Amino acid sequence: MESQGVSFRVAKDDFADAVAWVARSLPSKAAQPVLRAMVITAGDEGLELAGFDYEVSTRVRVAADVEQPGVIAVAGKLIAEITGSLPNKPVDVRLQDTTVSVDCGASHFELPLIPLDDYPKLPELPEVTGTVDPRLFSEAVGQVAAAAGRDDTLPMLTGVHVEIHGSEVVMAATDRFRLARRTMEWQPKSPDIEATLLIPAKTLQDNARTLDNQVSSDPVDIAVGAGDQVGAAGLFGVHTDNRETTTRMLDAEFPNITPLLPKTHTSIATVEIAPLQEAIRRVSLVTDRNAQIRMQFRSGELILSAAGTDSGHAEESLPCAFTGADELLIAFNPGYLKDGLAVVHTDRVVFGFTEPSRPAILIPEPEELPEADAEGNFPTPATDFTYLLMPVRLPG
Repeated sequence: MESQGVSFRVAKDDFADAVAWVARSLPSKAAQPVLRAMVITAGDEGLELAGFDYEVSTRVRVAADVEQPGVIAVAGKLIAEITGSLPNKPVDVRLQDTTVSVDCGASHFELPLIPLDDYPKLPELPEVTGTVDPRLFSEAVGQVAAAAGRDDTLPMLTGVHVEIHGSEVVMAATDRFRLARRTMEWQPKSPDIEATLLIPAKTLQDNARTLDNQVSSDPVDIAVGAGDQVGAAGLFGVHTDNRETTTRMLDAEFPNITPLLPKTHTSIATVEIAPLQEAIRRVSLVTDRNAQIRMQFRSGELILSAAGTDSGHAEESLPCAFTGADELLIAFNPGYLKDGLAVVHTDRVVFGFTEPSRPAILIPEPEELPEADAEGNFPTPATDFTYLLMPVRLPG
């Protein structure tokens, strides 16, 4: 598969960006050493850099002055570190026997060539299913992935569940202690498409983060197939100008989360997010690992408090709009609470409560809060994002 002689010159920044993007998806410790490889194909249209570990594939195209076309492979993370440290001058890469030389200014490196005899064939990108605004996609994924599980023994909870109903996309994730659900609009190729997907949250979040760094605001292609072939390949593909990636979807059953989302609340509160985050950070300094932070809501005031076994007690009060019950005392894991506040993208957050032992919701503040019904309950405000959080049991 490798070529006898490969030689090209490429702009340092273009090369370093492309190499870094492919390298981030390569395994640090691969079951097969060949999967550490970054495959560089030099041709008439420039360079294609690619990586694949059987789960995630990446390809990126870069303009280059190719003197001699061919295919080479080197350790991906190593060449990423090297190119990231080079001076801002053209990079010359040349194959010499079993060594790849990299020259830039006065810097010279010689890297061992990785044989590609056992390298797997990269999967093809499925047919494009629809397009989405990159900023919207990145925001939605970031909000939902915050609640995904990290325990590989429960694979169904390590993914983001995606339901597509025509132009509406509903994303959800849960680790059993919190749940996030986000609705967004996209432009499907077929207006009556219906699909259900389960995508590894970590990879999906990596995809979304790279879109944040792109200069272009052109729509992103989402590729999972078309017609009756949607999802059939088991691959979730994302394509932008010069980059494409595929991820093997999870073959697992995501739990039914709809019954968990309360439709009404006995009390609601609104709090300014930034001061609340700062107060949580200060008060939780005295908590033991994964200990609770208490929140006592009453008219016009929220009192945060925490205590540690050997580190004392902390308390802080903040202004708060609270309606419903006379007061409410509830406790949360401070880490999960901070995660939720970080992905509510308004100045103020709305909390919805039923009782201290039941899950609470956090949502962005709407323009108008709903009035209580005849029974004194508050309907959940219309929202495109909900973060549901399980409380921690209060002692006694």
